[in-house]
Amino acid sequence: MKKIIYMTAVGFLLIVLSACGSSESEAGGEEKEADEITVGYFPNINHAAGMVAEEKEMYQEQLPDGTKVNYQYFPDGSAFMTAVETGEIEGGIVGPGPAMNHYVSGAAINVVAAGSKGGTVIMARNDSNISTPEDLKGKTFISPRVGCTHDVQFETMMKEEFGMTSERVQGDMKHVTGKPATYASMFEAGKVDAATVPEPWASVIEAEGSGKVLVDTPEVAFGETLPAAVFVTSEKLKEKSPELVQNLVDAHKQATDFINENPEEAKTIAQDKIKEITDQGLEKEVIDGAWERIDFSYEVDESVLQDFANSSYNLKFLEERPDLTGLVDKKFLKNG
Repeated sequence: MKKIIYMTAVGFLLIVLSACGSSESEAGGEEKEADEITVGYFPNINHAAGMVAEEKEMYQEQLPDGTKVNYQYFPDGSAFMTAVETGEIEGGIVGPGPAMNHYVSGAAINVVAAGSKGGTVIMARNDSNISTPEDLKGKTFISPRVGCTHDVQFETMMKEEFGMTSERVQGDMKHVTGKPATYASMFEAGKVDAATVPEPWASVIEAEGSGKVLVDTPEVAFGETLPAAVFVTSEKLKEKSPELVQNLVDAHKQATDFINENPEEAKTIAQDKIKEITDQGLEKEVIDGAWERIDFSYEVDESVLQDFANSSYNLKFLEERPDLTGLVDKKFLKNG
């Protein structure tokens, strides 16, 4: 049965390293048979590998004959990670922030592959008189959450390249938060001057004409190296059924290769799946624009995740520098 799970995020670390999305969710568990698994992902473009694998039945292809595959769709990284930890799902695709957060909080989980990279864009309102990042002094910017992936990318870039920080750390930029789907209307209303935006919402703003690209993905901090999505499973499952984890990773790799080899068909699958799950359609020009800024790759570099976590600490989103040693396990990528 297809389900969207909602639950409430808890703890300071859950906020500062969580996925850039809603934090309202609740989870319920269902007992599953031994030959039944559940895979989770988010209904957004960075998780297209999950959509393709579902549509093309790639998990069924890689798993033993007769295995039933269920899917759960999550609007929130904390909900996803809790489902992994409780065994409600065997694994799936989530943002890097929730994976790092739950790991440093003691969760026995592993990142076994990446899902995609890129997709963060810095946008400026058309009539904001902002033409360069230096013009952001005294301006108001918006991100999905305080200390979320896109906020950390933006604030890292501004501090390291332009010596500018937010009022949170006695800087010159005012910071507010809100859902990315509302950014275009907030630009139209003049409520914010700039935004650090995950795709596809940057392409939505472009298509609607309320804002312009100030800094594109390659120039944003960690823009082309930080995974925008990772494939996660539990250490318990890895120890108990390594062959199952291998099957899941093999299917994920197959889906990623399909996306890169068949981009137009993959776009159609993502467009249709997002509409089916969320009842919200995205125009083809938006899908095309977002696709240009995203690199679908399953290769993962643990040093980039550590550097990102260090930036969160340096920007004072975290009180202690997190140690991500052991989070990433690449042996399933190598074995496949």
